[in-house]
Amino acid sequence: MPYDRLDEDIKMMKDAGITVVRIAESTWSTHEPQNGVFDFSSVDRVLDAMHKAGIDVIVGTPTYAVPTWMVKEHPSVLAETKEGKGKYGARQIMDITNPTYLFYAERIIRKLISRVKDHPAVIGYQTDNETKHYGTVGPNVQVQFVKYMREKFGSLEEVNKKFGLDYWSNRINSWEDFPSVVGTINGSLGSEFAKFQRTLVTDFLAWQASLVNEYKREDQFVTQNFDFEWRGYSYGVQPDVDHFEAAKPFDIAGVDIYHPSQDELTGAEISLGGDITRSLKHDNYLVLETQAQAFIHWTPYPGQLRLQAFSHLASGANMVAYWHWHSIHNSFETYWKGLLSHDLKSNPTYEEAKTVGADFKKLSSKLVNLNKKNDVAMLISNEALKSLEWFPFHFTSEKNYNDVVRLIYNELYNMNVGCDFIHPKSENLDQYHLIVVPALYSASDECLERLNHFVEQGGHVVYTFKSGFTDEHVKVRTTTQPGIIDEVCGVTYSQFVEPKQVTLKSDPFNVGVEHNQVDTWMELLTPTTADVLAYYDHPHWGKYAAITQNEYGQGVATYIGCFISSKAMKAVLEQAVKKAGLWGSDQDLSFPIITKSGKNDAGNTIRYYFNYSDTAVLFTYPYAHGTDLLSGNECVQGDEVKLDRWGFCVLEERSL
Repeated sequence: MPYDRLDEDIKMMKDAGITVVRIAESTWSTHEPQNGVFDFSSVDRVLDAMHKAGIDVIVGTPTYAVPTWMVKEHPSVLAETKEGKGKYGARQIMDITNPTYLFYAERIIRKLISRVKDHPAVIGYQTDNETKHYGTVGPNVQVQFVKYMREKFGSLEEVNKKFGLDYWSNRINSWEDFPSVVGTINGSLGSEFAKFQRTLVTDFLAWQASLVNEYKREDQFVTQNFDFEWRGYSYGVQPDVDHFEAAKPFDIAGVDIYHPSQDELTGAEISLGGDITRSLKHDNYLVLETQAQAFIHWTPYPGQLRLQAFSHLASGANMVAYWHWHSIHNSFETYWKGLLSHDLKSNPTYEEAKTVGADFKKLSSKLVNLNKKNDVAMLISNEALKSLEWFPFHFTSEKNYNDVVRLIYNELYNMNVGCDFIHPKSENLDQYHLIVVPALYSASDECLERLNHFVEQGGHVVYTFKSGFTDEHVKVRTTTQPGIIDEVCGVTYSQFVEPKQVTLKSDPFNVGVEHNQVDTWMELLTPTTADVLAYYDHPHWGKYAAITQNEYGQGVATYIGCFISSKAMKAVLEQAVKKAGLWGSDQDLSFPIITKSGKNDAGNTIRYYFNYSDTAVLFTYPYAHGTDLLSGNECVQGDEVKLDRWGFCVLEERSL
């Protein structure tokens, strides 16, 4: 802070109803100004002050930003990447496998956590921060990768065969000759190295969690704040972390979610991030960071901060925390504004936060631990994501795996279809009625056969293009495409093209000329047993199917062979949801009215209704009876409910 104002800050926090703060995650150089010289006085001071004020504290391990003395004494701690040797200055620039870095990291973790563990203000710990592998590829990483390959595949003959290394004389005949993958042009080997890099993150976080677990009390938790592919905001599946594996050692999953604001606020990123994080441990989660004001295009309209906060709860969050409290006055994040602006005084966003705090205090007992059960799941895959980076849709394509994920997820969200996330090794498929599978380019036989069994036993699957094409080593299958799922989908193809002036014949989904286009990628599908939902309209490709649906066993598989518009995707998904028997009262509403629900600790259903638009909306309440927890008004079936612009209501249905 620019001056000592801890007492004033705490008073303003109390006035806003803030009950938890995070500290220490990025201040290693403050706590250890010189090698082996420790100063935790700032931590002690804050913990004592917060405890006196009745505010709980989450302490972060400060390991994601290394101090200058370490780099001066041990330059090797900086990660060597494809771009060369690391340079000091930014955060997250270290090699998380470097023994010297790990020595110092363990020392600061033990010093800090042992100091704070018994303090009554401390309720939990956050390990590191938005951890990734930071592109580390140096000699230390190379040694570990060769060991990983040897343990996984046993022999070089197996590696050469599975990865096609005879091509262009890439064959490796001695483990000692195993080259760095930095320059590889082999997508199978490159994808395997990316998988290995993700294990580095998993192992690093598990190691940190194990250290903290040595000290934490039984009433304390350990978490990590996962993040997503970044496109100026949280967009899609994180390429560098296997969230499902990395979340295992933690007591509760945590997440950082940032999103467009003002007129671009849709709530989709809040919902996506929440659904993924809730699915990691099949439980509630903590929003450890989300935006307050931040940048000029993120300053929220009146009402949006409240709307956002309750939207997090509706997806199953048990906490909403802002990055950050105040707006700093220099350094890198000067204009990533917090709840307070640079004058450190009240402002409209802070005043709105007061209402959030008051409502949370009043309603927490009814809204915490929301238990959500969804009948729809989306299967996401780090392997498919990375393999499609090696083999993109075409040479100039700007779209990637996450564009397919968002094309589908956004439409499910817009039609109020609740969604969980599963991964290629998930075994609990039978708990869902409909599984949506975006661009599963790389997948094992076992994964695809499990999906086949799901359909055969009565499940519904929607596949998109590029699914089933290669095995888990990104080796193209020699079977008829789409590989192992061809019989279930009732289609085959051997050719695919970049569409030029291609539409869907006769506008089968009534979306209009503007939204009937096919772009980026198209497979020339020939039905075997499938019904055709759409053909291509093109003088040469017109005989081929674009979208099909096939009954197999007791279930149904839909196959979308091309990039289609969001409106066309909505129509296909709507048909799939209806065919799976999942269309209900919630689906009679659609964006900008978003509704989510779940059971609270009392077993009562909580229903959230949000208006993500700048104009007031009306809807007819479709359920028997509910009490608006914010206003206290009663609501019965058939009542007309008004939501103000960027407004919402929260209804509780009591069990009879």
